[in-house]
Amino acid sequence: MNTLLRLLARRLVWLPIMVVGVSFLVFSIMWLSPIDPAYSALGETAAPEALEAYRIQHHLNEPFFVQYGLYLWGMLHGDLGTYGVGTGYRVSDEIAKALPLTLQLTFLGLIIAVLISFPLGVIAALYRDRWPDQLIRVISVVSIGTPSFWLAALLVLQFVGTSIPVSGEVPAFSDDPSGWFLRMILPAIALAVPVIGQMTRVVRTSMVEELDRDYVRTAIGAGIPKTVVVARNVLRNALITPVTVLGLRIGYLMGGAVVIEIIFAIDGMGKIVLLKGIQDNSVALVQGGALVVAIAFIIVNIIVDMLYLLINPRIRSV
Repeated sequence: MNTLLRLLARRLVWLPIMVVGVSFLVFSIMWLSPIDPAYSALGETAAPEALEAYRIQHHLNEPFFVQYGLYLWGMLHGDLGTYGVGTGYRVSDEIAKALPLTLQLTFLGLIIAVLISFPLGVIAALYRDRWPDQLIRVISVVSIGTPSFWLAALLVLQFVGTSIPVSGEVPAFSDDPSGWFLRMILPAIALAVPVIGQMTRVVRTSMVEELDRDYVRTAIGAGIPKTVVVARNVLRNALITPVTVLGLRIGYLMGGAVVIEIIFAIDGMGKIVLLKGIQDNSVALVQGGALVVAIAFIIVNIIVDMLYLLINPRIRSV
């Protein structure tokens, strides 16, 4: 347990460094944008004096590193800037409303992908080169080749007007669990399908490699039932690679959720923050949305690192 806590502390020490690095990258990219934040905030019809006053007030005439330092200081205090012509809406308020829905959609898609891909991968490995394996290979290839946005559009066309809603407000899970599930299941399926194919192949490959190891043949030759060997040893050892890949796929799911939200009219980060920011030419809104998604991805991958240690204690010494 002490080793686990030490490794957790080591990763938490790196967390603020990675957050600062990501914030610097996002700020740099948006700083190079030709869009003038003063025009975005006050409108193109604003007087030159008002535009200049806005730039002075928000330090837009300062050197790059001064601007970044002020942005970083505001970010540490929960201030990601304002947006909207003459409104001054806080970016952090919009993100606070949108981020929970994006995370819910991401993790529902992740759960669906795990619950389907892991059993399929195990079955394919156990029936290697036989008809179940061949069938699962075909399913995984078709799944990988199915774009999420295309599948989402098909699902909208198929289920519009049915008892499964494809638009409208998402009810809170605590208030209406069944309504929440019906509203989120179709976008989650569209998000999960490509990941199912990828993870099925990874799980199958990892299982096949583990089943070919000497200890498996020795244990089975000693009279231990194959099911016991697979359940106690093979599955646990074979999970390391799939969990590693799954951590990377979470970033894909989160990025894909942003697109899927727009198709299914879900008020998450994609529709409320990034799309609105692009439509309104709001640098602060796009910058804040991209930054928060990137930080969420970093935190999720730290959690995945901890899962490695729980699955395989041998890497606790690394």
